Amino acid sequence: MGILDSINNTRDLCRLDAAQLPLLAAEIRSFLIENVAKTGGHLGPNLGVVELTIALHRVFQSPYHKIIFDTGHQAYVHKILTGRKDFTALRQAGGLSGYPSRQESRHDVVENSHATTALSWADGIARAFQLNGENRCAVAVIGDGALTGGMGWEALNNIAEDPTRPVVIVVNDNGRSYAPTVGGFMRRLDVGRKLDNFRVNKKYEEMMAWGKRTLHKAGAPGKFAYEALHGLKRGVKDVLFDAGIFDSLGLKYIGPVNGHNIADLEEALEMAKNYGGPVVVHVVTEKGRGYKPAEENTDDHFHAVGRIHPETGLPVEPSRFGWTGVFAEEILQAAQQNPKLVGITAAMLLPVGLGPMQVAYPERVFDAGIAEQHAMTMAAGLAHAGMHPVVALYATFMNRAFDQLLMDVALHGEAVTVCLDRSGITGDDGASHNGMWDIALAAMIPGMSLAVPRDEVRMRELLQEAFQATTPNIVRYPKGEVGAELPTLAKLENADILHDTRIADTPYYLLIGAGAMNATLLEAAKQSKMPVVVVDPRWLFPLNSALVDLARTATGVLVLEDGLVEGGFGAAFERALNETGCYIPVVKLGIAKEFLAHNSRGAILAEQGLNVEGVLNALEALQKLTA
Repeated sequence: MGILDSINNTRDLCRLDAAQLPLLAAEIRSFLIENVAKTGGHLGPNLGVVELTIALHRVFQSPYHKIIFDTGHQAYVHKILTGRKDFTALRQAGGLSGYPSRQESRHDVVENSHATTALSWADGIARAFQLNGENRCAVAVIGDGALTGGMGWEALNNIAEDPTRPVVIVVNDNGRSYAPTVGGFMRRLDVGRKLDNFRVNKKYEEMMAWGKRTLHKAGAPGKFAYEALHGLKRGVKDVLFDAGIFDSLGLKYIGPVNGHNIADLEEALEMAKNYGGPVVVHVVTEKGRGYKPAEENTDDHFHAVGRIHPETGLPVEPSRFGWTGVFAEEILQAAQQNPKLVGITAAMLLPVGLGPMQVAYPERVFDAGIAEQHAMTMAAGLAHAGMHPVVALYATFMNRAFDQLLMDVALHGEAVTVCLDRSGITGDDGASHNGMWDIALAAMIPGMSLAVPRDEVRMRELLQEAFQATTPNIVRYPKGEVGAELPTLAKLENADILHDTRIADTPYYLLIGAGAMNATLLEAAKQSKMPVVVVDPRWLFPLNSALVDLARTATGVLVLEDGLVEGGFGAAFERALNETGCYIPVVKLGIAKEFLAHNSRGAILAEQGLNVEGVLNALEALQKLTA
């Protein structure tokens, strides 16, 4: 039986001898590779934090002390050490979430996948500990480039305000988000990234030697209590390393610490725990460590993988040409034709498809780090100065930049194109990653245009239209492979009629689909015996007046969208129809206003009634309503 088999909770972990810990780390890595290879998931980040997570749980007794992971995709080892070793259904219905989850464990604090939030959570928790007179720490483990986000710096500014606030900030510095981390702050940390070249501080070494001797005599070997950390009795004023910006904020700094040496980690974390105020522990780790295919993958060190062969790291199922690939081709072609077109990414160059353009035109692709707010307002500035910026984001992450989209881009009418990848239901990454909010958000913004392509042909058309627009616009498209082409039967101004079974002088129903949802709508229309017209608006906003006029001649309307049903396109269309004095029934099929648990995309769509069966049921109900 291996050591990992004996670990069912953090108490078991704390009983291990120091000599057993490297063996445990090796077993955890083997466990991760074997299990994540079967299901897919965030492999590289977790391989990099094995020793760090072991040390964290040996020093900070969770859940008494609160450990918050930012981003949450680096919490697999934390799950293992807190009694969750069944990874057979990771990120699947009924299985473990790919992120921390309060429903799973009292050890999980924040169900976070949107980066840069942990420091603010830790600040709030630590303030509560102070107010309640509790001797507890809030520990924020911030990594994978999360400190490039502005919210992290807002939190640092506030944490530094109080020298007694019990916050431990663990900077998991692997030099990466997906791609290498960008920005001036990261350059300041570069000197500590080489694990064979850690800085030496003579006063620090002398201080620690004295502390060990003193505490050994007091019967507490290996522990770094408050007086040992300060060393004021020995006249040592500067115990900790100078870390530039941390030091200027008045935050104590320990590091850099070898993130793969458990003994060094435990020493540093004990020191921080007993300090009695905010401390930064700078830990240097290697993403993908211990798994050769991940170590050698310089693109992202297996940040996130599908199902793979564990021996080679090769995918079980080769990826098919998808929506992101279409975007990558089209923006490169547009950039070749238009020297004013520039691309902007928020630390996700390859996942959003800006890689080919960056290779061809490196000076015209900007990585803002995990800073969507800055990226959006920077785009407004670029547009004002005569460029046409294309901001490529996951749809879920655009939520963070809504204020900037509203007040910087739209208010000023700047010609910015926002391309939202993985819109609608994504599924296996859970509530935080479903890109289901953007249609309703766009509906609120004056002058905002929103395009939703149904297939590859329309994707290319709409992207080119968006890149040439002189007003703000959004193009949204789902995750995964592109389906078959859905040909146009006839045009209705800017919209496409896809299917028409109207009979003269016979009541009919108008079916309107948003983007790729038209495939579902068409299949339902073909199975139904009702006379219908299926229309793809192409541009959901502004509303197509000809489509509204067509609806006035129908008996009823059904709208299918993969966004919020409340406040979405269907709601806007019904309102516009009513404003013309037409009050025919409008059935709106979309996503309920709730946070959806992780599951497959298909299963969630079925649960929400957004599959063929759901449309047929809605059509039957609409027919009864209008009989």
